[in-house]
Parts: sequence; C-alpha cells; structure tokens
Amino acid sequence: MQPILTVENLTKTYGNIQACDRISLSLYPGQILGIIGESGSGKTTLLNAIAHRLPIDQGQILYHKQVNEQDSNTIDLSDLPEPDRRRLMRTEWGFVQQNPRDGLRMNVTAGANIGERLMDIGQRHYGNIRTEASRWLTQVEIPSDRIDNLPSTFSGGMQQRLQLARVLVTQPKLVLMDEPTGGLDVSVQARLLDLLRSLVRTFQLSVILVTHDIGVVRLLAHRLMVMQHGQVVEQGLTDQVLDDPHHPYTQQLVSATLIP
Repeated sequence: MQPILTVENLTKTYGNIQACDRISLSLYPGQILGIIGESGSGKTTLLNAIAHRLPIDQGQILYHKQVNEQDSNTIDLSDLPEPDRRRLMRTEWGFVQQNPRDGLRMNVTAGANIGERLMDIGQRHYGNIRTEASRWLTQVEIPSDRIDNLPSTFSGGMQQRLQLARVLVTQPKLVLMDEPTGGLDVSVQARLLDLLRSLVRTFQLSVILVTHDIGVVRLLAHRLMVMQHGQVVEQGLTDQVLDDPHHPYTQQLVSATLIP
C-alpha cells in the first residue's frame, strides 16, 4: 500500500535551537499516527511545518493524492503555489486546533462555520448547505437546533466538536490534530475521544495526532512517534512502544503515567 503522506528529512531551526532535526515519516490511508513528547519537544512545530504554516529549512513533504484505485499523483508541498496550498487545506486536508476558537469564526453562526467550508469547494445552494450543516451538527453530537447560535454560546467541548464538523464536512483525506482534547475536563475529553474514534473509522481518515497525553494515543493511534529535543527517539506500533519502551525518555514518559 502506498502512503498518503511522506515526510523526508524535515528540518526546522530557530537560531541555535533545532526544533525538528531531520524527521522522516510515512502515513498510510486510514492510519492514525500519534506524536507525543513534552512541551518543547518539537511535536507542534513538526505538525505546523507539515501543514506548511511554517517554512522549513530542508526536507520534503509529499502528498500522494489518490487518482484511482491504482494510481496516485505526488504533490510536493514546497512546489505548490500558495493559492493551491490553501485550497488543499480547505478540501483534502484539515487542521484541528487545540483551542477551538482558533479554528472557528466566532462572529458567525455554527451553521455558517460549517457552510463556509462547503462554499470553499463550490457549493452555492443555500438550502443544501444548511441541510448539510445541520446533518454535521448531529454527526458531532450538537443539537441541530443550535445551527443559528454563535460558537461563543457553546461550551468548550461543543466548540471543539463544532470545529471537527467544520473541518470534516468536506471529507478530507488527511487531518492534522494539535492536542484536540487539551484543556477539556476529563469527562468531556472521554466523550470527545469516543467521537473522534467513531469519525475516524466511519470516514477512513488518515490522521497525525499531536498530544502529550499517553492515554489519548493509546486509545486512538495505530503507530506512535516519541519526540525529544526536536528528534524522534522512538517509534513503532503504539502498544509495542508503550508496553515495552526502549529509550530512557519514553520509559520516563510511560512511568510518569503509572504513578498514582
């Protein structure tokens, strides 16, 4: 099977700080890759670099766009004109922010937040857009009668679910998630994680998931990368890495979660 995304030797520095040091990875269709590490490990920088929100110093980010069952078209994001990159992020890719307020337009209604992305891909019929927005509110467990409410009237968990609806309504192939459960109460986190797992399975999403929470990656991720000081220190199948960590840093992260 061909990967949907290939990252080769991605390097990003800030002065003397090596935020990402020659990182390579492959992500396959329907796979969730978890990236964990403490603050400052480089995981969010890596995610933003893959999304081309940050310029990279060297390396390649290759998106293998499926044309049909046999063929794909490889797109080098470094060579992609900015308008085409923005269109890619609005259609075939999606980005879920840690703070949903950063991923939503807070001054327009819930329905408009979802409908805006539909308009980006060419839909213009108001009735159809509203129907689809209503359907997606239900999909993410928000009552459809909240369609005309502003996101500011929603709880933090509902705002995060609304952001998911906004991102997923165009059925992207690849979704980048930055701490999607961060800052939420434990009970709200559990509900959101169940929803994420269901949506990933239903829509066969390929996901790169950045988090510091081992419980989140254990529940969601098929494969795991552990980052420290801008480097990947360990990687493999999630259960194998967490149940039998080899690198001292991974052992430290795992043992910290076992302390009562």
